[in-house]
Amino acid sequence: MIIEQIKRIIDRAKWSWQGWRMMWREEPSLQQWIVANAASITLALVLDLTTAERALIIALGILVLAAECFNTAIERCIDYLSPAYHPMAKAAKDAGSAGVAISAIAAGAAWLVILIG
Repeated sequence: MIIEQIKRIIDRAKWSWQGWRMMWREEPSLQQWIVANAASITLALVLDLTTAERALIIALGILVLAAECFNTAIERCIDYLSPAYHPMAKAAKDAGSAGVAISAIAAGAAWLVILIG
């Protein structure tokens, strides 16, 4: 039983790493968010912030990366099912993109609240 659980953990880590490598290779938007995160994390570490504020900034930046991964998954599934234009496919892709934007707005709002006080 324990061996089986360890194998599952290893498999999940392997699949996650494969997904991350694919995202890095094929999604320029992920690379752009990583650059934004690097700048954000650098500022969070350099500025006089509390540990909780730093944690919030870093965690929200990571959640933007997760949202970008989910958005890519949605886009890939839709493109696999049908490359032809369809209003519902567009709506699903737009909703995924909105999810990324909303998570980025949340990260930006946290920065504003922390900086303005």
